[in-house]
Amino acid sequence: MSERLTALSGWMKESNTDVTFISSPDNVFYLSGFLSDPHERLLAIAVFQDAEPFMICPAMDKENAKNAGWNLEIIGYSDTDDSMELAYNAIKKRVPSIKRTAIEKEQLNVERYEKMNSLFSDSAFVSAEEKLRLMRMVKTEDELQKLRKACELADFAIETGVNEISEGKTELDVLAAIEYELKKKGVTQMSFSTMVLTGKNAAAPHGTPGLTKMSKGDLVLFDLGVVMDGYCSDITRTVAFGEINKQQEKIYNTVLKAQLQALDTARAGVKCSDVDLAARNVIDAAGYGEYFPHRLGHGLGISVHEFPSLTSTNHLVLEKGMVFTAEPGIYVPGVAGVRIEDDVVITESGIEILTKYPKELVFVS
Repeated sequence: MSERLTALSGWMKESNTDVTFISSPDNVFYLSGFLSDPHERLLAIAVFQDAEPFMICPAMDKENAKNAGWNLEIIGYSDTDDSMELAYNAIKKRVPSIKRTAIEKEQLNVERYEKMNSLFSDSAFVSAEEKLRLMRMVKTEDELQKLRKACELADFAIETGVNEISEGKTELDVLAAIEYELKKKGVTQMSFSTMVLTGKNAAAPHGTPGLTKMSKGDLVLFDLGVVMDGYCSDITRTVAFGEINKQQEKIYNTVLKAQLQALDTARAGVKCSDVDLAARNVIDAAGYGEYFPHRLGHGLGISVHEFPSLTSTNHLVLEKGMVFTAEPGIYVPGVAGVRIEDDVVITESGIEILTKYPKELVFVS
């Protein structure tokens, strides 16, 4: 078995858990190396204290799972099979008496949970997420290399978008150009829906790009990420199209100062809350506290949002190998929105910033 499966089995022995049933695609990938979107179908791994794990997946995906490196049992099923019944029968062969089952409580839908509850009628259900979050939170060097590659492409995407800005082009025009150039580099998936927001539209932190045209005097916000080898990047840059007013420039400089302060604070042994507050205090002091409505950042890896969460109330201590975003923002309705985001890894001596595109205010003429 892999080190990850062995670690999970060890935790199960310590917690007296009979079976861990993992069915979220991201955690299946983490444990097996098989990355797949099964849509409404079941894709899962069952892990035990001592018995051999197995995977269950649609029959049409069996060869792909083998090719991804899963060399343990694979149960393939057709669309007319009851996949949960098949999984349950395979589990019972390994563990006849199931008293404690670990599941992903945040991921399992109600229908599937009810089915499990009826099949595992004598079992208590506990959370598998807590252990998996801890395992995934600290990245290996192999994972970091994949994240670096994804971040290089995110930098390229921002550069492409900035170069596309011109009078009369719409947000969607620029967005399409970014994703087209990424496709030519072999990128098949974005980490999330790409955002290109201009002017007042950027004052919505999660705005939706549309047919608004670029106009001189606007700030243009890009928020995007690229998935490479199963790992996500996430970058935000805000640039000026032509000359901007003093209020826009003040907002930008405040966000930049806040982000730099957070990065200067982040290192092993420091609490997540301290890093968030380092940025938040700068924005508060400038009079924009009410316009910074979200946390400083989030963990990053196979999922675009992982642990740790960098909030003012999370006192988790950062350690070497943790990867997270640092993305303070100020959003003043009807005026402007600015966010600056980098992907950061905690190192032995400080931090490594994985996203490299310049942060000093760029003016596009």
